[in-house]
Amino acid sequence: MKTCIFATLFLMSFNLIIGQAEESKIRKTINYYIEGTSYNNPEMIQQAFYEEADLFLSHKDKPIWIVPIKKYASGFAKREKGKFNGRKGKVLSVDIENDIATAKAEILIPDHEMRFIDIFLLKKIEDKWLIISKAATRTN
Repeated sequence: MKTCIFATLFLMSFNLIIGQAEESKIRKTINYYIEGTSYNNPEMIQQAFYEEADLFLSHKDKPIWIVPIKKYASGFAKREKGKFNGRKGKVLSVDIENDIATAKAEILIPDHEMRFIDIFLLKKIEDKWLIISKAATRTN
């Protein structure tokens, strides 16, 4: 009986550790996006995304604005690379199921009194978590 309880506790601990490691990898991927967009680094932004990913964004003249990741990242190449541009972000939540995950982040641009919520869909590809899609909305 003691062996059975020990084995069960061991397996639960092992699964928890594995889950925490995967969440850490996902947060690292999202933080490439956050840091890349905060410091005008298109290469870092693209590092977080699957190469054919699309972003589904808000636009004043369209109900939905679909932007390929390469086009989105290139918008940051026009600014001074490495210079903080005022964007601040943080990961709010992560949910993992096998080789897919969702994550939610808050992006603040205090100088313009702007707040965005980003929802990411991630896929584990060749042992690396990549964003395969992102949707964003402005909340103020």
